[in-house]
Amino acid sequence: MKATGVVRRIDDLGRVVIPKEIRKTLRIKEGEPLEIFTDREGQVILKKYSPIGELSEFATGYAETLSKTTGHIACITDKDTVIAVSGGSKKEYLEQNISDELEQLMEDKEVYTSNENSNVAVPITKNDNNNRKYNAQVIYPIISNGDTIGTVILLSKEANTKMNEVETKVAQSAAAFLGSQMEI
Repeated sequence: MKATGVVRRIDDLGRVVIPKEIRKTLRIKEGEPLEIFTDREGQVILKKYSPIGELSEFATGYAETLSKTTGHIACITDKDTVIAVSGGSKKEYLEQNISDELEQLMEDKEVYTSNENSNVAVPITKNDNNNRKYNAQVIYPIISNGDTIGTVILLSKEANTKMNEVETKVAQSAAAFLGSQMEI
């Protein structure tokens, strides 16, 4: 744990204000749910709640099925990190923070399909650099109860690969299924 040097008092309703700087650094927005944990030493730990994170084992199996079915790299994200990957380097993607561009697509609830073999690719993680280009991508938002809670992503780094309507429909089906699981 990292000390911030910030001290806050609990008000008469039991509330504590999380400083703006910390909320901004951790990308915690107004109205976002936080999980509360305690440990044996009496520490209280707040963690951003990821509803799809509860399905991470299930999402891993789903990503494996998507990858085997399509032959592409399959990633499933929550709002902050890649929670499942198959067909690609786990070290490169798994538990990496998502890029600002991907976060914006989620915020806009936008479906993205790359143009064939264009030099423009949406970076998936913050660690993506300009040396690596995806030749083809489909990014589909996972929506539950009207809110975007993550994405289903199909990627290919291979030349002459195109994402067509089939890949888009597969990603759409996966996103709809995962979203419906969160509503149960």
